[in-house]
Amino acid sequence: MSSTTALRAEHPASVPVLTEPPSPAAAAAMRRLGWALALPISPAVVRAVTEYEVAAEHARDLAAVAASGRMSDLDADSLAAAEDVMAAARATLAAAGHLELIEVAA
Repeated sequence: MSSTTALRAEHPASVPVLTEPPSPAAAAAMRRLGWALALPISPAVVRAVTEYEVAAEHARDLAAVAASGRMSDLDADSLAAAEDVMAAARATLAAAGHLELIEVAA
């Protein structure tokens, strides 16, 4: 789905309307965010979930590098930056009352 043609807004305050089917990953993310139920989710929450998930994947990859003993200084800096992004995104979601979007229920 291209970012320029996949979504269009009917009105600035409206929920975006899909103009083509989303990818399976996008559909799963939209379900997690409540779009399937047309629940209002702010763009800041959507952005925080996306940032968290991307940073978490990067951190998992770098953790594997660290476990192998091949971590460079640049990799260590990148891991620290990913953890910072995750913490900031988590704080945004906590403030919005949407930690359930990134945390597994205990």
